[in-house]
Amino acid sequence: MDEASYAPPPQQETNPMSASPTGEAGASQTAKGCSCGCGTGNCTCGAKAASNLPATSAYVYALGRIEPRFPSLSIEKEFAQATGRAETIDLTDHEALQAVLSDKQNRYLVRQLCWVLNVDGAATYLVLPREEPDLDLLIGTLRPRPRPTDVDVIVGVRGPARACNELVLPTVIVDQLYSFDLDTLVRSIQSANDATATNIEAAAESLFMRVLRLAGNAGEIDEHRALNYLAIRYPAIYTMTAEAHNRNLSFLGFKARCSSRDSVRKIAEVIFSYRNRQTDIIEKFFVRVDVTDEFPFLVTKLSPFYEM
Repeated sequence: MDEASYAPPPQQETNPMSASPTGEAGASQTAKGCSCGCGTGNCTCGAKAASNLPATSAYVYALGRIEPRFPSLSIEKEFAQATGRAETIDLTDHEALQAVLSDKQNRYLVRQLCWVLNVDGAATYLVLPREEPDLDLLIGTLRPRPRPTDVDVIVGVRGPARACNELVLPTVIVDQLYSFDLDTLVRSIQSANDATATNIEAAAESLFMRVLRLAGNAGEIDEHRALNYLAIRYPAIYTMTAEAHNRNLSFLGFKARCSSRDSVRKIAEVIFSYRNRQTDIIEKFFVRVDVTDEFPFLVTKLSPFYEM
């Protein structure tokens, strides 16, 4: 085990309630090389906008996998001693890790560890609990039998970078954290909708995994925050996709962009596109999400979208 990190793939199930092969979320841009977040968000102009990158938000709404890492060799050795004192016979490494850190006597180790959110397999944030009881939520991300479809969701405030051994990452002070697996998500979608579509499970799995694998989706820019919110909290996008398949439509993808309809609030629009497999006619639907504050919320429900 590398002394710089202890990285078992993180299962505490929580009921949580899309994308193209090359789907991407677009950022709003103004004229003359200025790049802005949605609404009246921060803008960077002139030389600072040369990279043409979207402005980031102070808030994070990210999907990934949380794992504990050792900040130092001494903490790693202390964990090994605690494991030696525990009853771990017949336990796998993941089960032993969960057993040791779940023990109240070892709470001091939970405080010392670095908790890293991996997005699409890459270390992206150091997750910081806002209060002592939030340590239980971090422990809940430890799965005794982890699977590739396990997901952790964090909603919080982005902070300055910190070091964990040789790893330096931006921090997120978490206000909401919950863990689930894809099967739990699908069940919640089925229970939330009286869907007539027969393939809701397959459609939901495909759409959600595309969101997870969207390149650059760290849940930091407004458009990605809106998309991740919809993926977790708005089951209608999955029902719509399943019903589109029943009508012989292929899912082309989505595009997230900032809306110019509100000069006060920051509104993101997410557009879903489908193509008829026989006629090639394209149908589009969109939804608006308010991303002004830490917790996004729905502004308008799914409606047909027409290009102007």
